[in-house]
Amino acid sequence: MILRSYKALPSKFLCRMFATQTPQKSSSACELQHSFNKRPMDPAKVRMGFIPDDWFTFFYNKTGVTGPYIFGVGLLNYLFSKEIYVCDHHFYHGLSMAILSLVAVKKLGPMVAAYCDKEIEKIEQNWQQMHRDEVKAYTNLIEHERQEQWRAEGSLMLMELKKENIALQLEEAHRKAMMRVYEDVVRRLDYQVDCRNIEMRLNHKHMVNWVVDKVMQAMPEIGDTVEREKQRANLKAMALRLKN
Repeated sequence: MILRSYKALPSKFLCRMFATQTPQKSSSACELQHSFNKRPMDPAKVRMGFIPDDWFTFFYNKTGVTGPYIFGVGLLNYLFSKEIYVCDHHFYHGLSMAILSLVAVKKLGPMVAAYCDKEIEKIEQNWQQMHRDEVKAYTNLIEHERQEQWRAEGSLMLMELKKENIALQLEEAHRKAMMRVYEDVVRRLDYQVDCRNIEMRLNHKHMVNWVVDKVMQAMPEIGDTVEREKQRANLKAMALRLKN
C-alpha cells in the first residue's frame, strides 16, 4: 500500500517529503520512485524456476547464503510435522503436475520464448513502421503547408502586379483623355484662326476693291482703257504690299 501511494505521488514531492530525514533515506526514496517509472525489458531473476531471487538476497545480510534454504526447509518441516499441510492424493497430483510443468518449461520454454520474441519483434516493427509512416505523412503535410504559404506569397505578389497594371491602365486612359482634349482644343483654335484669317482676307479684298473703285471714280476721265487697267493693277499691287 505504501509503495502504491509512493507511485501516485510525484517525484519532487517525495524528495521534499524525505528531505528532513537522512540523505541516504531521502535518496533511496527518490530512487525508488524513479524505479517505478521504468518498465523492465526482461523478467526478474528467479531461482528453481518460480522463486524470485529477491527472496534469497533478503536473508543474505542476516543469515548468510544458506539462510533462505534453511528457512524453506524449516518452514516445510513445520507445516508437515504439525499437519498444517496434509499430503493427500491432491498433493501427489500437484507434485506430478509441477514436475510435468517444469519439464515442459525446460523443453518447450525456449521454443515458445523464441516464437514470442519473433512476434514481439513483428509487433515492434509494425509500430516502428507506423511511426515512420506517420512522421513521413506529417513531414509531407509540413512541406505541403510551406508550399501553400509560398503560393500565397506569390498570390500577394500577383495582386500587387495587378494593382500596378490597373494603375498603368488608368494612367494610360487619363493621358489619352488629356490628348483628346488637347487635340479638340487645338482643332477648335485652328478653326477659329482659319475663320479669322478668312474673314480678314475677305475684308481686305472688299476693302481693296472699295478703295480701287473710289480711286477710279475720283480720277479724271482717262480715255485709254489700257491706262485705266494699268492704274487698277498698280493699286492692287500696292494693296498686296500693304497686306504683307
